[in-house]
Amino acid sequence: MINEEATNIDQNPIEPEEMADNLSTIEEIVDGVVSEVQGESNANANKEIQELKDKYLRLLAEFENFKKRTSKERIEFSKFASQELITALLPILDDFDREVKAGEVTDGSKLIHAKLLQLLKQKGLEEMNTNGEHFDAFKHEAITEFSVSEDQKNKIIDTAEKGYYLHDKIIRYAKVVVGK
Repeated sequence: MINEEATNIDQNPIEPEEMADNLSTIEEIVDGVVSEVQGESNANANKEIQELKDKYLRLLAEFENFKKRTSKERIEFSKFASQELITALLPILDDFDREVKAGEVTDGSKLIHAKLLQLLKQKGLEEMNTNGEHFDAFKHEAITEFSVSEDQKNKIIDTAEKGYYLHDKIIRYAKVVVGK
């Protein structure tokens, strides 16, 4: 079979002009294939670049959100880091209040009470005002109820234990007597 082709080539020689036309046609085909492959690879490369840009932007946004969240958490932590200590000191404030009610106040205990209260207020402690207010189950804990006149119903008659806020967050609910 190879011999037949060889003899056919020898018998039908290709003219140089015809060969030049075939070469230019082959070059056009090769150029077309190359440009098509380059176009596909450019399209693929552009698509991959776009995907990487999207991933980068999402990662950057996620990192910024993380920084904001941790900064906010750090502020919240420092704001309420002393909550446990302050909560532990509240019974001492209650003892001072009972001493005042009993009339056994000395100048020394007044001074200590005032300094302790001032220090705790600087740290963000705030007393809850309760007497005469309407009962609110979200702020108050009713320990007992008394029958009262119509205008005193659902109002706080007495406070057994004061409630406190720490930076607008309730750290102890007020124990109150409510009119029924």
